[in-house]
Amino acid sequence: MAKLKSKYVCGECGYETGRWFGKCPSCGMFNTMNEEIVSKSSVYSAVSYNQSILGKPLSLENIQPIDNNRVKTNMGELDRVLSGGIVQGSLTLVGGDPGIGKSTLLIQICQYIGEQGKKILYISGEESVQQIKLRASRLNITTKNLLLLSETNMNIVVNTINEVLPDLLIVDSIQTMFLDEIASAPGSVTQVRECTSKLMHLGKGKNISVFIVGHVTKDGALAGPRVLEHIVDTVLYFEGERRASYRILRSVKNRFGSTNEIGVFEMKKEGLVEIKNPSEYMLSGRPLNVSGSAITCSIEGTRPILVEVQSLITYTNFGMPRRMAAGVDYNRVILLIAVLEKRVGINLGNYDSYVNLAGGIKIVEPSLDAAVVSAIASSYKNKSINPFTIVFGEIGLTGEIRAVAMSEKRVLEAAKLGFKVCIVPKENLKEVQNINNINIIGVSTVAELLDVVV
Repeated sequence: MAKLKSKYVCGECGYETGRWFGKCPSCGMFNTMNEEIVSKSSVYSAVSYNQSILGKPLSLENIQPIDNNRVKTNMGELDRVLSGGIVQGSLTLVGGDPGIGKSTLLIQICQYIGEQGKKILYISGEESVQQIKLRASRLNITTKNLLLLSETNMNIVVNTINEVLPDLLIVDSIQTMFLDEIASAPGSVTQVRECTSKLMHLGKGKNISVFIVGHVTKDGALAGPRVLEHIVDTVLYFEGERRASYRILRSVKNRFGSTNEIGVFEMKKEGLVEIKNPSEYMLSGRPLNVSGSAITCSIEGTRPILVEVQSLITYTNFGMPRRMAAGVDYNRVILLIAVLEKRVGINLGNYDSYVNLAGGIKIVEPSLDAAVVSAIASSYKNKSINPFTIVFGEIGLTGEIRAVAMSEKRVLEAAKLGFKVCIVPKENLKEVQNINNINIIGVSTVAELLDVVV
């Protein structure tokens, strides 16, 4: 009997080698080299999307654009993240924590797309068709154009796709699929990569829009080789605490549009419901006239979102004060505390400092700096900030407040929600001076900011 050959594949980057390494030579990660059996029949075959145009380059002016063929999902938040809808023939990867709502979102879009007369094939490797039917009944999915299949063998899946020829294909999840030609187990680097490649060639060759669900690791990154994200056209991440009701859908890669947009949903018993005014939702239930609370406006893509920055400053009982941050960059908070001590004279060396974005949202935009500083100073002095005041601006190490982008959208959003005072960087004054129904104050340093706020 011939000896089976094996290879070692990195679980992070997909690097292949004939011997084992403790550290991957490609990405530098430790203990990621996994042994896989090499099959005699090679699965690496050159397949063209369309054999009729193989080897025939086309002129740019003669190629018809596909942007006009976007399919609406009737979920405005999802269409926003996808830059207008689903592109025909595209391959989209949806990732997120278990139970976050990936399968719920995908089966909900089947209702409206099916009502358009388009055929949908939903393939699940984790649930039986009876279990999918239970979820569909709970979410009131009644379309007759939805076909269900519970299967993990990729060869059977491919034959079914060729037979049905759906307009939309959903695979939940890619880690459960396997090819007979590959000796490794389902979910391995080679299996995930080759199954995704088959779906990509099939979707683009037959103009089928494909959605695949991907598992995530304990660190929140998509499981499987990094090359998986390079193969697909769009990568969507579901974010949010499972204990909280809201969910954020974020695009981290999109070949057909912007990656800056986000969609906001709320999980209810009838499924995911769009939140069309995230600012009002994030500020609902906030306390008034309480120290340590400041309102700011962040820009996610083209959408302004008002969020509450909370801070708690307490005298420490230990020699080393604690610093904690939730929803904002921890290192950025440490930097801003240092600026307060050096440029304003607020000594926080004997105080524990806690900073939190209410609602569990995560934002890394530097325009939050002014609100973080205001909330810290408010809690330190135990003085509340006017609840109808909003503040934004980036803070530098010298204590200056720098201009931020899209200041007009931020001020208009604040005025729409009834805020009376808006504190902005002085460099942004000329952009927002013509906005009515709100008092706009420009500041250039942290000292000026705190004089106005607290």
